Amino acid sequence: MNTSFFSGVMRFDKPELLEKRIGLLEAIGEMGSISSAAKKVGLSYKAAWEAVDTMNNLSHVPVVVKMTGGSGGGGTTLTDVGREMVKNYVVLKHEYERFITTLSSISEFNIENIKNLQRIAMQISARNQLMGKIGEIKQAKVNAEIHIVLKSGVELISTVTNSAVEEMGLQVGDEVIGIIKASSVLLSTTLDLATSARNKIVGKVIDIKTGEVNSQVSLDVGNGDVVISTITTESVKVLGLVPGIQACALIKSSSILIGK
Repeated sequence: MNTSFFSGVMRFDKPELLEKRIGLLEAIGEMGSISSAAKKVGLSYKAAWEAVDTMNNLSHVPVVVKMTGGSGGGGTTLTDVGREMVKNYVVLKHEYERFITTLSSISEFNIENIKNLQRIAMQISARNQLMGKIGEIKQAKVNAEIHIVLKSGVELISTVTNSAVEEMGLQVGDEVIGIIKASSVLLSTTLDLATSARNKIVGKVIDIKTGEVNSQVSLDVGNGDVVISTITTESVKVLGLVPGIQACALIKSSSILIGK
């Protein structure tokens, strides 16, 4: 069996974003207008264009192109690759659903474990990948604050655009992953430090990997949740960081990406 293909197909078990994007492509192919397509799939015009830009960027060739001229004055259309992508999705989804039905008939197989396998297999350069559930969404004019409650009870606050909330279909109760680069995590041994950073998380240093220039500090914030920070080795010495000491991780809300 081609295991790389299998790992990709597993992602169909949580298809909200993919289905929205494929639905948008289908609507564009049907209507030839991104504004009409956006209305059909329940997206704003801006979010629809952002989704198209993202898909075009992620594809080796564009999946949607603008047309100019003609009796209608132009519009948007799917490329051959875009049409093929829609057809392939329909086939893959059908085969995946048949596959899941077969697995469901095996009593000792737990479908929920696919989610754990999927998370473990995810390759990403960011050192911090923290699973939690959305506890609250606060939307303003342009951006939204997403409050993620980790299994430790610690709350992360991420700032994303309203378009991202709409396109990802983020809702309270959704299981998501907070993604943070280790270099974006600052550390302090002053636990009550006043700071503009929206995230201030206290934990215990459990490991320090020292390098000539930079060091990696692991902070246990409870119940198996570990936040990793990369700071200079000189800073480790100045702060007096050693395993067992308490420290505070400071993270800007704009530095926390959300995966779903």
